[in-house]
Amino acid sequence: MILPMPNDTDWEKRYQKEDTPWDKGDAAPGLVDWLKKYSLSKDSRILVPGCGRGHDAYACARAGFETTGLDLSNQALAEARERYEEQSNLAFFPGDFLTEFPENPYDLVFEHTLYCAIDPERRDEYADALVKWLKPGGYFLAIHFQFPLTSEGPPFGASREEIIDRFEPRFKLLEDWKPRKFEVRKEEERMFFWQLKSR
Repeated sequence: MILPMPNDTDWEKRYQKEDTPWDKGDAAPGLVDWLKKYSLSKDSRILVPGCGRGHDAYACARAGFETTGLDLSNQALAEARERYEEQSNLAFFPGDFLTEFPENPYDLVFEHTLYCAIDPERRDEYADALVKWLKPGGYFLAIHFQFPLTSEGPPFGASREEIIDRFEPRFKLLEDWKPRKFEVRKEEERMFFWQLKSR
């Protein structure tokens, strides 16, 4: 099914108006649990694109990793810097994950509410961008909303099958599971842990 192109969301305005129902004021429970369970090298660098007010990025930094939060909204980034300014291994920068690329790629990218926020017709761009943001053999950790894809959004839905079809050509799926989530969140969530294949 071909979906009509939705209007681009004005994320800056959404944050200025505090119209941010996706922001629950804390890090995603699934991420918190994962950081306790898995061990990455302590010199690993983590990117959190679409970081918003920085809760997930802060959780990664607090776990000991050099972490960068990236977002389109200067308002969100200003609030993130103010709230988490004491965390020395955490930085927030404005940027577009789909079109900008780093000089020094990351060891892991963590995604929570970005994939579901972009125009579904740009999801291939997302997959292409992800490869460029990661080091060879780098990891992609994601929490995706699971509900039918329609033209109404954001958030735009996805299925496990669609997500696997999208990323499997370039990534090896290491594990996927149903994570612990915010009790107030109605959408089903599924967590995926991938490793970038050799090119």
